[in-house]
Amino acid sequence: MIPIRDTIRSQSYPVVNSILIVINVAVFLLEPKNAAELNRFVVTYGLVPVRFTVQTVADHFTLWEQAFSLISFMFLHGGFWHLLGNMWFLYIFGDNVEDTFGSFRYLLFYLLCGWASGLTHFIFNLHSPVPVIGASGAIAGVMGAYFILYPRARVLTLIPIIIIPYFIELPAAFFLGIWFVIQFISAALASGEVAGGIAWWAHVGGFVFGILFLKLFGLIPRAGVSQRLGKITAKKRTPRLQTTGLVRGASGDMYGTITITPREAFQGTRKIVNIPVGFRKRLFRVAIPPGVENGTTLRLAGVGGLIDKERKRDAFLKVMIK
Repeated sequence: MIPIRDTIRSQSYPVVNSILIVINVAVFLLEPKNAAELNRFVVTYGLVPVRFTVQTVADHFTLWEQAFSLISFMFLHGGFWHLLGNMWFLYIFGDNVEDTFGSFRYLLFYLLCGWASGLTHFIFNLHSPVPVIGASGAIAGVMGAYFILYPRARVLTLIPIIIIPYFIELPAAFFLGIWFVIQFISAALASGEVAGGIAWWAHVGGFVFGILFLKLFGLIPRAGVSQRLGKITAKKRTPRLQTTGLVRGASGDMYGTITITPREAFQGTRKIVNIPVGFRKRLFRVAIPPGVENGTTLRLAGVGGLIDKERKRDAFLKVMIK
């Protein structure tokens, strides 16, 4: 299952989430391309459990290298597809979680989830000489938080059936729940430390600790700097294309909502909405006048097909200012 997008719009620009993606890409581009050098690089900056449990191995590394590897491992990737998959999941789910935490707390949360995922792998593989790298454990923590925060969100999902792409909207709780079950079963059945090149227990630990850290962070009040940054990064506009969720009333007309920001309400704006006409949906432009108030209803006359021979169906959109 490949997530394409979710239905929850973030209220502010995901500054930290975007920076994390940029850092991961930059580190990947800076990784040595020579196989021998890359192997030494990964052993030095990846998480290798045996480095911490066998003294003769630990003696080959400085105290700084040992400590730094507990963070650096989550910014390394073994290949382009490894990087792309991780960054795509972070892009889909991270912005909304950053919205909830605030930028600085989200950064701390992300790093703690990554560290906890590495600790989980370490506990299950104390003497493993295989380096573990990748952001997937930290991202699993983000997904665990999303699982609790937005269970009713929907995730547009690509399910490839042989060579035919099949798209379906799944509830976030179902999508993430299935993902976690797959990780747990794979971890339980894995015969090697990193079976198939994947540290399954790191994924499981990241997801579980993401939920636990979410509860813990809920007890910590936001710092004033996070609130000020939230005001700066707040989005000034809603998406131009909107899904209105129209429902048919007793009269045969259709009713739904359209969301705009206070700035758009003051200045006026134009949006595109999809409206069902017969068995298909068509796109219509909606002009929202300057100075519109919250709760104002806009009428789109005759856009929804025929009710009977006498009259076409109208669409009424209630303006919601957020």
